[in-house]
Amino acid sequence: MAVKQFKAESKRLLDLMINSIYTHHEIFLRELISNASDAIDKLYYKALSDGDTGLNRDDFSIQLALDKQNRTLTITDNGCGMTKEELENNLGTIAKSGSFNFKKDNEQKEDIEIIGQFGVGFYSAFMVSQHVTVISKAFGSDEAYRWDSEGTEGYTVEPCERDGHGSTIILQIKPNTEENNFDEYLEAYTIQRIVKKYSDYIRYPIKMDVEKSRLKEGSKDEYESYTENETLNSMVPIWRKNKNEITDEQYNEFYKEKFMDFTDPARVIHSSTEGTATYNALMFIPAKAPYNFYTRDYEKGLQLFSNGVMIMEKCADLLPDYFSFVRGLVDSQDLSLNISREMLQHDRQLKIIAGRLKKKIKSELESMLSNEREKYEEFFKNFGLQLKYGIYQDYGMHKDVLQDLLMFYSSSEKKLVTLKEYISRMKEEQKYIYYACGETISRIDQLPQTEALKDKGYEILYLTDGVDEFAIRMLMKYDDKEFRSVSADDLGLETEEEKQEAAKKVEENKDMLNFMKDALDGKVKQVVLSQKLKTHPVCLSTDGAISIEMEKVLNSMPSEEKVTAERVLEINADHPIFQKLCELYQTNQDVLKQYASLLYTQALLIEGVTIEDPLSFSNQVCELMTK
Repeated sequence: MAVKQFKAESKRLLDLMINSIYTHHEIFLRELISNASDAIDKLYYKALSDGDTGLNRDDFSIQLALDKQNRTLTITDNGCGMTKEELENNLGTIAKSGSFNFKKDNEQKEDIEIIGQFGVGFYSAFMVSQHVTVISKAFGSDEAYRWDSEGTEGYTVEPCERDGHGSTIILQIKPNTEENNFDEYLEAYTIQRIVKKYSDYIRYPIKMDVEKSRLKEGSKDEYESYTENETLNSMVPIWRKNKNEITDEQYNEFYKEKFMDFTDPARVIHSSTEGTATYNALMFIPAKAPYNFYTRDYEKGLQLFSNGVMIMEKCADLLPDYFSFVRGLVDSQDLSLNISREMLQHDRQLKIIAGRLKKKIKSELESMLSNEREKYEEFFKNFGLQLKYGIYQDYGMHKDVLQDLLMFYSSSEKKLVTLKEYISRMKEEQKYIYYACGETISRIDQLPQTEALKDKGYEILYLTDGVDEFAIRMLMKYDDKEFRSVSADDLGLETEEEKQEAAKKVEENKDMLNFMKDALDGKVKQVVLSQKLKTHPVCLSTDGAISIEMEKVLNSMPSEEKVTAERVLEINADHPIFQKLCELYQTNQDVLKQYASLLYTQALLIEGVTIEDPLSFSNQVCELMTK
């Protein structure tokens, strides 16, 4: 029989279809199973339209068969089948899609879900096959036809025999090469894995003979092999069921199996939306952060399905970075997919879905915060850092989404609190939302700068994560209340009279303070008299945008350039040490230089900053102790 050429523009186009469109060889099985499902759908829908009640969904299936000896993988369906003309039109013309035309003709009708639309999926078979045979018999026809091809060289169509309607595709698997192990597509476990990964929710059973073992009857330790025609797919997606049909245990088991976690999720988010964007979403907030969550190796994204067929393992565009801890999936029939169905076109539908998912996740977290406080606090300990990064990223543009989800440790409540809760407890005369930074709660609690605020009964937020102060700086305000560090020059505590008195005292001691600044040889921008210290003699503050904590964080990052905060040494004028300094300025300025160095080093230690020369500090202390 004469070989017919494909009706495409050139063999080069077919070569492109076979070798360039798909990034993974295993996709071929997804495409052929989807085509088989479409063929069954077409027949079932046609029967309903014609009033034929003799056909039932339960009568349909897709059968897979492996033959290692002859190197064949066979996919058989009992769908609508094809006539000789349809074989030539659908398989002889590249990018000709019978499914697409069928869907277009019936797009206003309900209960029809056609997966394949591009008409190139069939040719993915040639990625793994050196010869493809299709045996098909159209429903209601007495004639069957056989289509054969080895790829770009063309195809033949001839009459043959087939029992019953439907199509059988026989793939002659290629021999192994240095680059590819084609033998794996002749292994049952590989086929099972691919079906489970991509086609688990095809609505018809996908069956295959699977070899198993069992105890021989009457024996306690002797096993025998047997073959079972096993259904490989789940068929009904859990996310398409009504919520009241699904138990918590079923949600939890699905999550743990699907996302390989040993712990039940902290929250299940199940939503179905119709309208401008129709989709089903099933998302989970994990109870624990994955071991690699805060590393570059972690890959965010939701699984993306189109009519139950998995298109992408990780669709990053569906989740903002600050919600990257969410796991789950989205199933939609409205998304515009590219020709290989492996990539999304960046269209309006995708943005609409992503926007709605973001709002849904936020509302669920707010609900958890309001109704399950302990569970939310546990969640925040695991993923709060990511929310704070979200505030800092993109110059604070996400703060409206995230600010009410943030929590910080409170000096007065001795627990994590929200900004809204802080505001609700502010004293009438309090001007700012106060915060203090440090490595641990206990170290922050002992900072000298917090004394004056605590005496006033003002609440202070303790910030212990490296990103905290960066995030607070991006927020700038909350509910029109400005954030103010305890190390700031003006804490808003003094009256005008107190400010004038302080300015007078500074003027009286200006020469001594400048002398101490010069003695520190550029280590501080200035030495001042502090208005925030009560019992402690000294502390450090900063002048400018970079605080001491920010300096620590930035310098811990890999960079050749080091950042230095402009430090200010503050001295308590009401402490006995101040009188000693004044005396030394008059009587022994050499010793005053040593005192200035000691007080500066002491302030550094209080702030948790590593001192450059511990030995020199130790010697200075010993020298002064002997005088």
